[in-house]
Amino acid sequence: MTEDDLTTVRVDQFLAHPPRKVWRALTEPDLLAQWLMPGDFRLEVGHRYTMRAQAMPATGFSGIVQAEVLAFEPERMLRIGWRDADPASPGRADWTITWTLQPEGRGTRLFLVHEGFDPDSPIQQRARTIMGGGWRSMAMRRLDEVLHRLEPR
Repeated sequence: MTEDDLTTVRVDQFLAHPPRKVWRALTEPDLLAQWLMPGDFRLEVGHRYTMRAQAMPATGFSGIVQAEVLAFEPERMLRIGWRDADPASPGRADWTITWTLQPEGRGTRLFLVHEGFDPDSPIQQRARTIMGGGWRSMAMRRLDEVLHRLEPR
């Protein structure tokens, strides 16, 4: 990655789908499970929930995320707090993920800001590198696949 900010991952992705459709993929639990991680998400500020993924020992990630909805503006912005569920995790993940949707033509410009990486922690910087690549490639590809299958409302 060429970013100078060692505390943040930024993604700018155009999706050929309207904001309403992208918003659904970001906020409906069954759709989230298809492209991100399964969990008991509910669009309500203060709602805490758990997501499960594969553990990544190289980054100190236990595989279980404790998340909290911090803020949202329907079809515009969603901010989530992420923490590793294992308090003894060497990665000490305590991050904020913000998705911002901007209409662009017939589609949506999706901005992702994943912040809170410790610039002085080698394990957190490894996580930043891996997650930055994952957000840009795998997650955005999976999100787009879900959007293509999703019937408009």
